[in-house]
Amino acid sequence: MEKQEWYLEYEIHMNRPGLLGDIASLLGMLSINIVTINGVDDSRRGMLLLCDHHEQIERLESILRTMDNITITKLRQPKLRDRLAVRHGRYIQRDADDKKTFRFVRDELGLLVDFMAELFKQEGHKLIGIRGMPRVGKTESIVAASVCANKRWLFVSSTLIKQTIRSQLIEDEYSENNIFIIDGIVSTRRANERHWQLIREIMRLPATKVIEHPDIFVRHTEYTLDDFDYIIELRNHPAEEITYDLVDHSPLFTNDGFSDLDF
Repeated sequence: MEKQEWYLEYEIHMNRPGLLGDIASLLGMLSINIVTINGVDDSRRGMLLLCDHHEQIERLESILRTMDNITITKLRQPKLRDRLAVRHGRYIQRDADDKKTFRFVRDELGLLVDFMAELFKQEGHKLIGIRGMPRVGKTESIVAASVCANKRWLFVSSTLIKQTIRSQLIEDEYSENNIFIIDGIVSTRRANERHWQLIREIMRLPATKVIEHPDIFVRHTEYTLDDFDYIIELRNHPAEEITYDLVDHSPLFTNDGFSDLDF
């Protein structure tokens, strides 16, 4: 029988000496293996567990609930956020009202890259939007996540080095294993109909598409925010407001003094 993976998280009320040893010994007696263990946020500990039968987890839960020093907060088959929490020691911040929106600050770029890399590894169509002010690290994080996921990235539109606006791809670039990166501002402000025809073709591919500035993208296209599977917000600090007030006045989107790369 294939082994089952579980995520256990508990809050510590009194971190007495030997508490972790007692829980580890209990897991050993129940023939449950600890795959990964780490502190998660404040006063919590998370574990990825491996066992043979569901009954082992039921016995574990019943015993742990009798312990006064801890309270079980999660005991379930692991989700992506659980795996990343154990790996990095903290949970990804999630919007309370919109469950598909995840928030990061620049100090958490490692966590962001790991999160996106796990999304990139999943097969099939996936539309990801990423919000953030200029030079906060959006494009660099997408590229780094592509490398971690062992995926090839393609700029359909971008301002990373020079302004890129593509109107066609060569045959092997239509691969479902590629990560297609689209800058919503560049595409809506500078692109022609050939570029938009290419975007529509890419949107129909069962592949991952990442769109920077999704709010601008949906404002000028037939797509909506409901079409996105994930929205990621990246800020320099938690209180930073993401705005687009300067877009209309930015010299980046004028024809003067800027080098384009169109092909």
